[in-house]
Amino acid sequence: MSETTDKDQKTELPTPKKLADAARDGDILQSRELATALMMLVAAGWLIAAGGWFVQSAGELLSRGLTLDRGDITDFAPGEALLRNGVDILLPLASLFGAALLAAFAGPALLGSMGWRGKSLEFKGSRINPMNGLKRMFGMQGATELGKALAKVLLLGGIGYWLVAKNLPAILHLASSDLNGAVGLAGKVVAHSVLVMAGGLVIIALIDVPVQWMQRRKRLMMSKQEIKDESRQSDGAPELKQAQRQRAHEMLSGSARKAVSEATVILTNPTHFSVALRYRPGIDAAPVVVARGRGDVALAIRELARGTAVPILEYPQLARAIYFTARAGRVIPEELFVAVATILAFVFRLEQAVADGLAQPAVEVPVSHHFDADGRKQA
Repeated sequence: MSETTDKDQKTELPTPKKLADAARDGDILQSRELATALMMLVAAGWLIAAGGWFVQSAGELLSRGLTLDRGDITDFAPGEALLRNGVDILLPLASLFGAALLAAFAGPALLGSMGWRGKSLEFKGSRINPMNGLKRMFGMQGATELGKALAKVLLLGGIGYWLVAKNLPAILHLASSDLNGAVGLAGKVVAHSVLVMAGGLVIIALIDVPVQWMQRRKRLMMSKQEIKDESRQSDGAPELKQAQRQRAHEMLSGSARKAVSEATVILTNPTHFSVALRYRPGIDAAPVVVARGRGDVALAIRELARGTAVPILEYPQLARAIYFTARAGRVIPEELFVAVATILAFVFRLEQAVADGLAQPAVEVPVSHHFDADGRKQA
């Protein structure tokens, strides 16, 4: 009983596959506090950099809108007037929109959560389940959100009180100032206040991001059994691998198995491809491909070769070249004669070469016969 409980306890960190699957389902690291802080920082920066531009454009627009002359009546063109007067005010607003859009993308980018996840838009009944809502409200998540809300009220409330106390004399002085001076001073006060408030939100975001990271990691923790099951699904259970090998043996016909047993050498890739070559001096005019395969068939060819003591040599480029240019029962391409002849000469004196400690020879495959694993020619 205790062993079963231990296996089901979520004590293991999430695997890369678990994290990737969660992200694909929309469960990503995100922080509303970080997004809010970035937006406030952008707003403060825009007020400082472009606030004067906006106020000036708005003033000019108001002035032109309230000024009429004879031409405005005789040549009435509302569309042209709207376009002429609207462009000036739209430019600073467009800069604000662009900065806000940049901030919206910056939040997920900083958390490594950028990307489109259509699965998160799918309907899920759990989202409208009242019981799940109550768990969120009165569970750990609800307590965390309540704590964050209280922290924001206390911190931002304290900052707001400090700002009012600091700027109160200047605010009272606005009544005795001229209009341009009052507008300029008010703009500075507002920009400074927004910037300080944004600083407070940044402090909250710096606390919230680690909390969200820990909550997500805890939510995605796995049990030992889940990791085992994932490993079996990814790598394949041993009994499944054995069944695949058995099917591969069955895929080779009786004649192919006989041909492999009579082969002179097996060239491999080393795992994806296998090519069985036969050369009988005085009988075969050139080396003949007696069997070839990839994947499970390649594994079956190698297992058969081991059972009949046929030499197996690794020549990745040459094995691919023969696999993609020659069929079983045909001689190898003429361009590969030199490379294969070098290997056959080594195989025919293999016992002596092993005794002398000689390594298998290096061979050159013509560039015209360079292939990748998908059969595409390589430059």
